Amino acid sequence: MTIKNVKSSLPLISKNLEKTNSKREFLIKNNRETVILCSQAIISIHKNDLNTAKKKIASAKSELSKLKQKTGGDLVRYIITPEQELVEAVSLLAVIEGKEIPSVKSLKVSDESYILGLLDCIGELKRQVIDKIRVGDSKRATHLFDVMENLYLLLYPFASYDKIVKETRRKLDVNRMLVEETRSVLTEEIRRQELIKAINKKK
Repeated sequence: MTIKNVKSSLPLISKNLEKTNSKREFLIKNNRETVILCSQAIISIHKNDLNTAKKKIASAKSELSKLKQKTGGDLVRYIITPEQELVEAVSLLAVIEGKEIPSVKSLKVSDESYILGLLDCIGELKRQVIDKIRVGDSKRATHLFDVMENLYLLLYPFASYDKIVKETRRKLDVNRMLVEETRSVLTEEIRRQELIKAINKKK
């Protein structure tokens, strides 16, 4: 009988696909928790509540570890977003604390997630720069802007991999505008402070 092997193969394939589908549904359902925790961590950082941010990041890492146990093959793509959010939160925290941004190896995330997370971090750094300008701390604002700009320059060459790392070019275009806008605001604030100092000296 010509379809004997097909008949024996299909039940096995069906069982494998059912397992894969179950894992897929688990990943879709549960990766949201990691994303939420990372978002909460970033909000805490902007509120200068670093202790809470660290707790949220620790929880996010724990949740992500559970997700990774279900990944394999094509399912890896379902954890790109939570990994990306983790990279963004961890990187922002490191910059604020004056520490080195962790490597892709230490974070145990995919190359794609690492690049996308760093690109998203640039936008969060703009907010930090503006916040420092608002309270008159132009020195700190300048330091944060330098990190922001350097990150952009380091990541810019990855635009050529847009077909592999989706949204890279779009995020870089957005970040280019963010960097220029932030530079303009920071330059204006520094000039304003210098003018005030000059006026006060003449009094």
